[in-house]
Amino acid sequence: MKLALIGYGKMGKIIERIAISRGHTIAGIASSSNPIDTLDFSEVDVAIEFTTPNFAVKHIEHCVQHNTPVVVGTTAWNEDLPYVQTLIEKNNGALLHASNFSIGVNIFFDINKRLARLMAGYSDYSARLEETHHVHKLDAPSGTAVSIANDIMFENDSISSWKLGEGEHPIVQEGQLPVTSYRKPDVPGTHVVTYESSIDTIQLSHTAHSREGFALGAVIAAEFLQDKKGTFTMQDVIKF
Repeated sequence: MKLALIGYGKMGKIIERIAISRGHTIAGIASSSNPIDTLDFSEVDVAIEFTTPNFAVKHIEHCVQHNTPVVVGTTAWNEDLPYVQTLIEKNNGALLHASNFSIGVNIFFDINKRLARLMAGYSDYSARLEETHHVHKLDAPSGTAVSIANDIMFENDSISSWKLGEGEHPIVQEGQLPVTSYRKPDVPGTHVVTYESSIDTIQLSHTAHSREGFALGAVIAAEFLQDKKGTFTMQDVIKF
């Protein structure tokens, strides 16, 4: 498979290495010094996009215009998702987006939803979410944390919103889920969901040891997306 990498930071370089190790070739690389419109998409099978929120939609549009399926790992652009889904449908395109491509995190997502469903019937427990990432991560909370929080709200009617605290637990009102973001050196990513009562504490956690899992998942997603049409997520890839 011939891949185009849109974004060539730390993640892009790891994705390149893993893609080559799995027998794929890199047909082009777009970066701040090599804009996307300089790439030849004529022989690209799938593009993998890891950049910043203000560029993600433009990059998706460019891929759609060039009939290229695109895997998007950039987060914090979800307010534009309805527009993008319509764009994909109208142009018979292909998009796979995820807040986190790690296989382990996507298993975590599923367990989190099941746990939230179970805990909805036990009002004695209060829920909270904490996430820790490296100091260079720009968005807070992480896209993964937003997905976790939204899934908890969907499964538990007693929680209607979430509130962010950066570096400390936020003061919340009834019906709000406290979400705390920490930024520390050299932390790939940790997410912890806690349910606590006066009797005991239940915790669900995922700790990434490196960026390798995210990059591998992105390449697996590209392998899945080739020759498909429509909008997909990693849940479609791992098929619980």
